[in-house]
Amino acid sequence: MSRVASTYLDPPAPRVLAHRGLALDAPENTMLAFSEAVEIGASYLETDVHVSHDGVAVISHDPSLRRVAGHDLRVSDLTMDELRRIDLGHGQGYCTLEEALDAFPQTRFNIDIKVEGALAPAVAVLRRTGAGSRVLLTSFTDGRRRRAARLVVDAVSSPGRAGVIRSLIAAPFGPAALAWAVRGAVALQVPERVGPLRVVTRAFVERAHRAGLEVHVWTVNDPAVMARLLDLGVDGLVTDRADLALPLVEART
Repeated sequence: MSRVASTYLDPPAPRVLAHRGLALDAPENTMLAFSEAVEIGASYLETDVHVSHDGVAVISHDPSLRRVAGHDLRVSDLTMDELRRIDLGHGQGYCTLEEALDAFPQTRFNIDIKVEGALAPAVAVLRRTGAGSRVLLTSFTDGRRRRAARLVVDAVSSPGRAGVIRSLIAAPFGPAALAWAVRGAVALQVPERVGPLRVVTRAFVERAHRAGLEVHVWTVNDPAVMARLLDLGVDGLVTDRADLALPLVEART
């Protein structure tokens, strides 16, 4: 497969990544939520992929339908046709990764591959649609993230949990150690803090930048916190409130 240069980081930072779309008046992770985010100017959508019973890469954060639809079933229990008929509200059902990529061809996607079974169908979709160059791949399991990155050569990636932990340990030892810790990733996507440990500090951001990495922070919904993080130099805000983050970022550029 010939390598196509990624365009994921082409727009200037800071970036606003609409977390599961914009779900103020739409169910999360649906075509309506994505459309609402894009309509207010979001150029990045953050989303999640599971796999249906018939092997389709389906957009869903949770493995089960309980929280979003009140059904004691797993996404993997149902075929894609059955998932489409689930009422998520506002006339929305589950959608496929391919449908979302096709519907928003100018939009960049941050895709979290939630389970091992979703890896192959997600890779197949990215290859079939040629969308890899506008995609960042990640996964809680860092090995899965690395496998996905090897299979979709024009996509970029951010490390999973183990890679993030390695990066925190390696960062004080310099850029080379930090770059080794994340093993080919282009961004560190992290929470601002984990329990009492503050992850995102000015020193952490500066060390990441010296290693050629961006820092994206999730999930940030308070404008005051957004402003403070931008003051620290972070490159991306993963947020449920793209409607608040976009004007804040635009006012600084």
